[in-house]
Amino acid sequence: MLSPDPRGLAWGLLGVAGFSLTVPLTRITVESGVMSPLFVAAGRAVVAAVLAALALAFTGQRLPHGHQWGRIAVVAGGVVIGFPLLTSYALTTAPANRSAIVIAILPAATAVVAVLRARERPPAPFWVAAAAGTLAVMVFAGLRDGGFEGFGRADLLLLGAVVAAALGYAEGGLLAREIGAWQTISWALVLASPLMVSLTLVSFTAGLPQGDVTHWASFAYLGVVSMFLGFFAWYRGLAIGPMARVGQVQLTQPIMTVGWAAWLLGEPLTWAVVACGAAVVLCAGTAVRVRRT
Repeated sequence: MLSPDPRGLAWGLLGVAGFSLTVPLTRITVESGVMSPLFVAAGRAVVAAVLAALALAFTGQRLPHGHQWGRIAVVAGGVVIGFPLLTSYALTTAPANRSAIVIAILPAATAVVAVLRARERPPAPFWVAAAAGTLAVMVFAGLRDGGFEGFGRADLLLLGAVVAAALGYAEGGLLAREIGAWQTISWALVLASPLMVSLTLVSFTAGLPQGDVTHWASFAYLGVVSMFLGFFAWYRGLAIGPMARVGQVQLTQPIMTVGWAAWLLGEPLTWAVVACGAAVVLCAGTAVRVRRT
């Protein structure tokens, strides 16, 4: 019998805790319009890329070789470019707590990519638990004013962000086994830096970013933790694996995020949010504990 390595789960939970503030703090930076979504998404990647370049230089890391650059590009496209850009634009209109529940579909998406890419084969109960959590998220996303109205523009952007992140997470988890966890995200940030610097400069054409201490502190967290330090722990957990099951730990992230949104943004804890949150946590616990023969 093979069960998830406790070290992988612990590292995964540490990374999720760091990521749990990403949505509320992104909402803070873009909601008032003092910072554009493009600046928030690209600028935080530039901050993280500077830190990554310094870390790689000071520790004397060897350059990746051959096909590894292509895989690093997948990571960069998913978690450095795709996810930040799509969520930043979605959060200009979508509440943080609602966005958090939609993004909770990410572990199931990561599991699918892991099966296709890493040839992991979780047993049927795992898929039942993952599908149940996904269904709860999908139903919640379609609810509007007591009825089911389908997806809006923000929901579609968030789902696109989920696909991008799932690709980046799965490939990054595999690559971390070869070149190291923090090295994986660091090289991805460096590789994407020319594009993200260019996009940051483009964002200045609409005016320089404004904001008070709260806005800039939120932006700093997004650059240092959400885009850099959080991935140290997250990719380490995925590298230890099994990837599909460690990825399910992220189903607890929306619960943390909803709590942060209620405290920092004053967003209400409705019965729909509470019920959906309870459902995904239950599914996460079930999926992680499933044994594999």
